[in-house]
Amino acid sequence: MIDAQQFIAASTQRVLAFAAHPDDLDFGAAGTIAALSAAGVEAQYCIMTDGDAGGFDERDPQETARLRHEEQRVAAARVGVQQVHFMGERDGYLEASHEVMAKVVRLIRQVRPTIVMAMHPERNWDRIQRSHPDHLACGEAVTRAIYPAVENPFAYPQLLQEESLEAYKVPWLWLYGAPKERENGFINITDFFGQKMDALRAHFTQHPDVAAMENFVAQQCKLNAQRGQLPEGSLAEAFHLVAVNADDTIAGF
Repeated sequence: MIDAQQFIAASTQRVLAFAAHPDDLDFGAAGTIAALSAAGVEAQYCIMTDGDAGGFDERDPQETARLRHEEQRVAAARVGVQQVHFMGERDGYLEASHEVMAKVVRLIRQVRPTIVMAMHPERNWDRIQRSHPDHLACGEAVTRAIYPAVENPFAYPQLLQEESLEAYKVPWLWLYGAPKERENGFINITDFFGQKMDALRAHFTQHPDVAAMENFVAQQCKLNAQRGQLPEGSLAEAFHLVAVNADDTIAGF
């Protein structure tokens, strides 16, 4: 198990967190983002689809997308995030295509984060709702973009030639929504759980039963803390932490 808490204290300068839909990050990582923000770390979000197929009320998809953009901006601000990028892909149609990966590479090279967060690219059979096809595509696109494209100056050469975006080696990839057997890092968010819940409540179009949602999230965070062997009464978020460029990393291995 990796000591994920150390990153909160000292090792992180900037975080770029990707999600398939508005509210995905608030379920999976908002407590950690709040802790990082409180420690002075800059965090930015990238929402890959507009969320236009989500919700329970009958409304025009364009209006749904507009509302969900606003919900995500409000939710992000509640955990200290001021910059939210919207990639504009269609909800339910996200693919790890070269068009999408080029957008991911562009943004990572612009932001140059210490940690990239994304949804996990492997299907979670214990709770298949975590494995919406857009979630898997988010994880696959970001993972494939990080290695090798972001750090390869010959990948998507227009980014260097036309936009002067130089190759960049991402130190860490943190994947959320992972199958339990992949999770190797647990962040204690006990002091930031209230902010996480406030962020989730901002997504009013998505929660027909707010109390049930809150109870579910609290139980999941409690179980995460137990699996991470954190002190009794703690609440935690769980990640699959991947060292992309560590001290012993060499090209291609």
